[in-house]
Amino acid sequence: MKPLYSNSAWLRSINRILVLPTLLVSAIALTMPSPLKSQTAPDGRALTVKAQIQEANSKTGVVTARGNVEMFYPARKIQATAAQAQYFSRERRIVLSGNVYVLQEGNSITGENITYLIDEGRFIATPKTNGQVESIYIINDPNPTTAPQAAPATPSFNRKSTAKN
Repeated sequence: MKPLYSNSAWLRSINRILVLPTLLVSAIALTMPSPLKSQTAPDGRALTVKAQIQEANSKTGVVTARGNVEMFYPARKIQATAAQAQYFSRERRIVLSGNVYVLQEGNSITGENITYLIDEGRFIATPKTNGQVESIYIINDPNPTTAPQAAPATPSFNRKSTAKN
C-alpha cells in the first residue's frame, strides 16, 4: 500500500486549502490602510469643534456645526458653547449663534450671536431683540487695596407726589 502523503494530487489539494488562505490574509493585511490619526498642530493652532451635526462645504470653505456646540481654540485660550457655529475658512472668522458663551483667559462674554475675527483677535457680540450682551473682564489693578472700600453713601430719594389731595 502506498502512503497517502506521497500522492502528489493530494498534496496539491492540501496546499490549496492551507497555503492559499494564508496568502490571501497576508495580502489583505498588507493592503489595509493604517489607522487614521487626527491632525494636530504642535503649537496648539488646532480649532476643535464638537457638535451633534457637522457639515463641511469644500466649494465655499464653510464648516457648520449644530446642536450642543463646544469649541476649543487653545492657541487663543478660547472655549465656547453655542447652538450653532460656522467657521468661514476663507474669511478667517467664526460665527457662533444661539445662547453663546465664550471664555478666554477668565474673561467671558454672552450673547445671542458672537463673531470672532481670527486675524484681528476681536469679538463682536449682539443680543437677542431687546436684550443685552454681557461681558465679564478680569482687570489687573496695579495698586490693589488690601481692604475693601465701603460703597459711597446713597443720597436720599425725594419722590414728588403727583396725587392731588
